[in-house]
Amino acid sequence: MNNYDFFSSPIGLGHVTRDIAIVKNLKDFSFNFVTGSGAAKILKKINYNVDDVYYPPSFVVENGVLNNQTKWLWSYYQYYKNCKNISKKIIKKNNSELIISDEDFASLTNAQELKIPNILITDVLETKFTKGIASFIEKKMNKSMMNIIKNCDVVIIPENGEDVDNIRRIGPIVREINLSREELRKKFLFNKKTILISVGGTDAGLFLIKKSIESILKLNLDIEIILVTGPSITKKFDNVKNLGFVDNLHELIYASDIVISLAGKSTIDEANAYGTPGIFIPIKDHFEQESNSKNEGFSFNDINKLDELILEKLEKKRKKVNANGAELAAEIIRKFTK
Repeated sequence: MNNYDFFSSPIGLGHVTRDIAIVKNLKDFSFNFVTGSGAAKILKKINYNVDDVYYPPSFVVENGVLNNQTKWLWSYYQYYKNCKNISKKIIKKNNSELIISDEDFASLTNAQELKIPNILITDVLETKFTKGIASFIEKKMNKSMMNIIKNCDVVIIPENGEDVDNIRRIGPIVREINLSREELRKKFLFNKKTILISVGGTDAGLFLIKKSIESILKLNLDIEIILVTGPSITKKFDNVKNLGFVDNLHELIYASDIVISLAGKSTIDEANAYGTPGIFIPIKDHFEQESNSKNEGFSFNDINKLDELILEKLEKKRKKVNANGAELAAEIIRKFTK
């Protein structure tokens, strides 16, 4: 039996959801996932083999602003070293023949040292978390990351663009939905205009939940508010239907009339693919989220005009965007299987 290990970063839930979309197109192969936190919970709920062994550092977010970036970067470096030890043991134990990594650079380092074929899935080729003196350390880490990327057999980037060297740009990777929107709304008992608030797998989006609920209620419209909080937020909220932690966010996005979310790439890609108008507010000073939201026409300051944006999005017509990145990624991976 061939042994294929899929290392999925547990920093956010977007990595594992797009990885699930890819693996759904490789049903004739068996994969063992390695991850942690909420990502592991999702995989367990849908019965995938998973080693729940990664414990990532948390971002410190206060009122929507990312703080202590230098401390987080140091914590991430320690996390990377721990993951390198953990992944090496798993790779050797499983006698792995192919390593697929969604932004887990520790497993790639081991795969390259052991000369095992390795594939990277990423939408980040450089990080920009710090400024000042700490940025010199980050630049050194980026240089090491670029060396790992250069030595991958192939790098899959879920965005549109040209291929260069070992990089393959395949467009957005989203999960497939087999029900119509009407069937999903009936399944979820959505009988009114529905606004979905989703903030990922950590408590970093608590500021957005509070502001969104306040803005929606201020409009005094006949709207149902659906909240997906992930595994880290236990606070109770009035006037909403809180679904807590779910493994089918993509279906909820499709069934809703608007999604309000942090600016994670996977949520944005799914909203665009299913045609659901979205409002994407980034964590301030989180370089990746700020870039994602800017591409969609938003910024952190839009938190102060959510009511205006909600009214605008309620009038917007649904428009689906073609996204077949999951199928294309599966085709690339298939070429490395025996």
